[in-house]
Amino acid sequence: MHDDEVEIDAGLVRRLLASQHPRWAGLPVERVASSGTDNAVYRLGEDLAARLPRVDWAVEGVTKEQNWLPVLAPHLPLAVPVPVATGEPEDAFPHPWSVVPWLRGEPATLDRLTDPVAAARELAGFVRALQAVDASGGPTHPRGRPLRLADTMVREGIAGLRGELDADAVIAAWERAAAAPDHDGPPVWFHGDLSYLNLLSRDGRLHAVLDWGTCGVGDPAIEATVAWSLFPPEARHAYRDALDIDDATWERGKGWVLTGVYGIPYYRDTNPVLVADKVAAIEAVLAD
Repeated sequence: MHDDEVEIDAGLVRRLLASQHPRWAGLPVERVASSGTDNAVYRLGEDLAARLPRVDWAVEGVTKEQNWLPVLAPHLPLAVPVPVATGEPEDAFPHPWSVVPWLRGEPATLDRLTDPVAAARELAGFVRALQAVDASGGPTHPRGRPLRLADTMVREGIAGLRGELDADAVIAAWERAAAAPDHDGPPVWFHGDLSYLNLLSRDGRLHAVLDWGTCGVGDPAIEATVAWSLFPPEARHAYRDALDIDDATWERGKGWVLTGVYGIPYYRDTNPVLVADKVAAIEAVLAD
């Protein structure tokens, strides 16, 4: 998926376990098919999984999860994959890595949610609980910074769309979003990548929130993106109402959806699931 990826396979995972966590070295190791871009995931037996960063720039997210998920998890109403063990760099693999619990469920696609409006309110409750955690000393991430700083990136992405989207409409929507006032309140915690790809459902309801590599403290507008990437209009409005999102934050949320244009040319040939998700969300913003 990336030119500078580290080679990872089941044999490597077995060697790392034997070297650093021998109590799990005998477990079956099975690669997990995923549209994730930062980490390779391998299921270990029935109850565990190993997460290994594919590229250098994903390492920060791994260490962030190791440091902060134990702090955040007790405050959250949905399950999160708090690491149960950490792995150190060694000759066989140059990055830190994690062993996490295997959280059962399926990607929370709309057809798997019994009541999308109820799911939207439940997710809003999760976001409110996350935002209520003390943000003092929390990590930063570009997705919590002023939206307008992404202008160059978005325009580069628009130039590489190749007709997948209406470029003129995207530019007009982007300029409206980028002109919205910056966040003027205190920084709050955000997940940074809420989408069906990082949400698990069980029995028709939301169950878990995965992949915390983009979490941080800052502008909460990034948490609005799921309103277009997952929810139909009625549930979208329920999500906004439950979070009491003001007009400026809502507009910046649309802008964060539009930043997905940058990933479309990059992942066009290597991650069609992710590209389809980005295109669908952007189309929902343009239609809204």
